[in-house]
Amino acid sequence: MKVSEIMTSRIEYISGDSSVFEAIEKMIEKRIRSLVVKFRGENESHGVITARDIVCKVIARKKNLREVKVADIASRPLVSIEQEAELSEVAGLMEESGVGRVFVREGDGIVGVVALLDIMAGTLIMRARGKNVV
Repeated sequence: MKVSEIMTSRIEYISGDSSVFEAIEKMIEKRIRSLVVKFRGENESHGVITARDIVCKVIARKKNLREVKVADIASRPLVSIEQEAELSEVAGLMEESGVGRVFVREGDGIVGVVALLDIMAGTLIMRARGKNVV
């Protein structure tokens, strides 16, 4: 199964200059767990900020949500894979990188994201299709 078959194509972006408070608002409004971070003046450089980053790096440490910038806690570079990669490749990349989501690229652009639950769903779909899945 190709990554493009299971990826979520709805990607939300935020500027690295935005506050963590703004990131929380956007994530809650859109009901998502991560945002792709764009860094000012860096055309091809992206990062990611996740709900886990916000909770562990800001809220748990009792930092001011309006003062901490997204760029201060974002992970970079993004862990990404081409959309024609196989499901097993993205699962291996997640394990190797220690991440719960991998962004999907087409050329230089980000076109989707695959999370742990997507891989589990893809595995069930493959089994339902009669594919030999461990």
